[in-house]
Amino acid sequence: MESVTANIFVNDINQTIDFYAQLGFNVVMTVPDEGDINWAMMACGDVTFMFQTFQSLGDDLPTISRQSGGSLLFYIKTSGIQKFFDQVKDNVKVVKGLEKTFYGATEFSIEDNNGYLLTFAEDEK
Repeated sequence: MESVTANIFVNDINQTIDFYAQLGFNVVMTVPDEGDINWAMMACGDVTFMFQTFQSLGDDLPTISRQSGGSLLFYIKTSGIQKFFDQVKDNVKVVKGLEKTFYGATEFSIEDNNGYLLTFAEDEK
């Protein structure tokens, strides 16, 4: 095995692209290239997410029946966490504010526009 990339199912791909862009992610590729997008790959540094509409695979994979985010948390390591938190905190739903954990990381958690949880963490130096 070489890598894993999350393919996250969303209701509105354009809103999702806008949300993740404000976190510093850039669009790498979309399908189709223009028009009504049903899949997008976005990256920020070494972190890559793929986003796909629920409708686009509903017939091929009927087990994809949920309509919103859920009990899934993405744990994203970063640096400069205080600056990043200050940049995004007023534009996102902060679930848990910036704090130092008992295991030595500084973290905060947000909810994305689809209901998924993102925890950003910086290890103590």
